[in-house]
This record gives sequence, C-alpha cells and structure tokens, in this order.
Amino acid sequence: MSDEALRERIRQALAFEPSIDELHIGVAVENGVVTLSGHVESYAQKLAAEHTVQRVKGVRGIAQEIEVRAASAKQLADDQIAARALSIIAWDCTVPDGKVQVTVQKGWVTLSGTVDWFYQRDAAERAVRKLSGVIGISNAIEVAPSARAGDIKRRIEEALLRSAQLESSRIQVSVQDNKVTLNGTVNSWIERGAAERAAWSAPGVVDVADRLLVG
Repeated sequence: MSDEALRERIRQALAFEPSIDELHIGVAVENGVVTLSGHVESYAQKLAAEHTVQRVKGVRGIAQEIEVRAASAKQLADDQIAARALSIIAWDCTVPDGKVQVTVQKGWVTLSGTVDWFYQRDAAERAVRKLSGVIGISNAIEVAPSARAGDIKRRIEEALLRSAQLESSRIQVSVQDNKVTLNGTVNSWIERGAAERAAWSAPGVVDVADRLLVG
C-alpha cells in the first residue's frame, strides 16, 4: 500500500471515530510510519486518535505530536485538577484507597505511590485521562513485586497460548528482577497490544519492555 493510500485510510478512520474531533489533526505518512500533529481539546482525544491509528492496517509506527489545547472556558487551575483527580481515583473501586498520590503542574498530572497489581496502576491513569484540563500524564506508580521470575514467565507464556489473537510461538518472554521483555514479531498493532496486556496480567510484573516488531 502506498503512503498516500494509507494516509487516506487513517483520515477516514479518524473521521469515523465519534470521540475525536479530527478537524485540527494533521496526518503525514512516510514508509508506513505515521506522524500525527495539530491539536485537540482533551488528553482523552489525543489518546483516542493514537489508538484509532494503531488499528489501521499498514501502520508500522506512530510519532505522536498532537498538542492538547483546552478551550479557555474549560481551563482549570492545577489545584482544581488535582482535587478532581483525587476524587475520581477515590471513586474507582479497583484502585486501593490511599495508595496513589497526585501532583499537577501546568495541567500535566503525575501519579505516584505503590500498588499490588498493574491493573490498579492502569485504572488510576485511565480515570484521570477523562478529566478536563489534563494535557498529559506521567504514571510513576510502582507495582510491588510479589512473585518469582520463573512463575511470572510461566504465567505469561500460558496467557499468550490462551489468546486467540496471538501466534505465541513467535514471541519470546524473558524476566529479570520482575521486569518482562518481549521479543519477536507480530502481525499487527492489535496483536502487539494483546501480547503486552498478557505480560502485564501476571502478578508481580513491575515493568514490560515491548520489543515486538510489527510486520
């Protein structure tokens, strides 16, 4: 597929996604690598645009350069954003009480603290993504290691075998200090994401280095 044909597919996908206002998003493609530019009104829209492009067949890589520019009527002070972030995290039953701290600087949210599972770390970030005024998130929440490397490797390999989305024989898993590295080749960004989620699903995983190639 030519870069121009891929660009048109991406433009159509962005236009079709109801959660995105694509009017101010620029798309450039070179050798299958997509650069997204322009601006949107929320961090959630920025992520939605990236995830939409990942699902387009033929995309080999993405450079995310979209800026978040909230409308003046929706701009909030940092202390307001922090208060709303703490509130929405407190309402999320999947995030343990008192385990996550929030700091905000010029709309950029930093999450810190320690939790037992990756899904708790992920849930805190997902909750904050929806808030007005947020222009970006740094997730510094740590996952406390609670399993041995051999157990983690076995559980991840079993999860990969169970996944109908994946050819697990093409993926190699290594674990050191509860940090997982994935190597190999997958057919699409969707498969790459499924493999990474499988790795994070194992208890005790504190980090995942996704080195899978799409091709």
